[in-house]
Amino acid sequence: MRTPFVHDGIKNLHYEIREIVDFGHALEKLGVKISWENIGDPVAAGEKIEPWIKEIVMNLMKGDASWAYCPSRGVLKTREFLADIVSKRPGSVQIGPNDILFFNGIADAVDKIYDLIKKDDRVLMPSPSYPTHTSNEGKRGDYSYLQFRLDPLNNWQPDLAEIENMIKYNPQVVAIAIVNPDNPTGAVYTPDTLKGIVDIARRYGVFIICDEIYAHICYNGVETLHLSQVLGDVPGLALRGISKDFPWPGSRCGWVEMLNSDSSPEFREYCDGLVKSKMMEVCSTTLPQLAIPAVYGDPRYLELKQKRAKMFERRSNQVYEYFRDNVPGTIARPTHGAFYFCVAFEDGVLNDKQTLPIADPATREFVEHSVEGVNLDKRFVHYMMASEGVCVTPLTGFHTDILGFRLTTLDPDDSHRAKILERIGNSIKRYIGA
Repeated sequence: MRTPFVHDGIKNLHYEIREIVDFGHALEKLGVKISWENIGDPVAAGEKIEPWIKEIVMNLMKGDASWAYCPSRGVLKTREFLADIVSKRPGSVQIGPNDILFFNGIADAVDKIYDLIKKDDRVLMPSPSYPTHTSNEGKRGDYSYLQFRLDPLNNWQPDLAEIENMIKYNPQVVAIAIVNPDNPTGAVYTPDTLKGIVDIARRYGVFIICDEIYAHICYNGVETLHLSQVLGDVPGLALRGISKDFPWPGSRCGWVEMLNSDSSPEFREYCDGLVKSKMMEVCSTTLPQLAIPAVYGDPRYLELKQKRAKMFERRSNQVYEYFRDNVPGTIARPTHGAFYFCVAFEDGVLNDKQTLPIADPATREFVEHSVEGVNLDKRFVHYMMASEGVCVTPLTGFHTDILGFRLTTLDPDDSHRAKILERIGNSIKRYIGA
């Protein structure tokens, strides 16, 4: 080519959750059978869609509306429905239908949200952090991430003083991004923590991006407040969707609540830019938008939400109790939301000399080559996949220096999960002792 044209930030695009799949498929070609415990797709993992939800969607497809474009902002009746839900939350910011903007999934929204922020401005986010957020932040400006630590010894909660210092001493920060309930840790931000983050944002003049895709999945006695309920007069964006709670991940249907969009001329311009950016795509997919009022408005949905929360509570507690009681050298804490579980390794237990037995010479050679120069937790994951055939995601794949791994709690078979946990636990004990 006559001149370099590739954006420097491309090298910051990493999505370990999917990248580890390529490694797993390579192992399968070598004869290793893989149990996939890494991707948060409830349907692919075996969760059955409620027949009444399927009926709603199929009836919508009989009409012509689902086959057509919809307005660029999204289906008006659906936006009115969602805006009404937001405005009726206790203490909530009041919004209208034009403050709801639909996207083809939350990842589509995240991409545009970060792209419309100036290159030299920064978004502060957690460590570990969901890689769609961190990768889009890194791609935009091609710089190292600004992050605050989620502490595994404190139920993965952040330190408000650290957040404030990161903003105070980095004046280029214009926004704080969080995921609540959190992916990858399964933690839920406490009301006091959320209010503290809002207070910091207010005092330093930054806005908040809150990914609430798991907001309908809370358990173990914990409920979370929505961003709209704690925001007051601070500008913010709340990201929502149906992929995890119908569940319908294949719909690629998400939306943004633009909160206090008129709080300043600059934030108004930014929100208008999100709308214009969506117009460049014409609109988001029509069918799932049409289904939202019918599903969320059905009395059976509350029952479904409660049933799923209890289901994930039981599964999460099963994972927690196993690691708590059986696997020294690890840090495990109860989760309160979403359907993931993070296990951290205690400091110093991993090194670059540890291995696991791999019977096939070709597979062993392949793994030994793959772990050259990688993070120590990824090294363990590669050896475990080849030795035990269990795929989890290394925690450093979530842009953190905390060593560990994330697994899902989506397998509908509790007895099978128990066997998977035993295989993981035995792998850790053999690996640490190697």
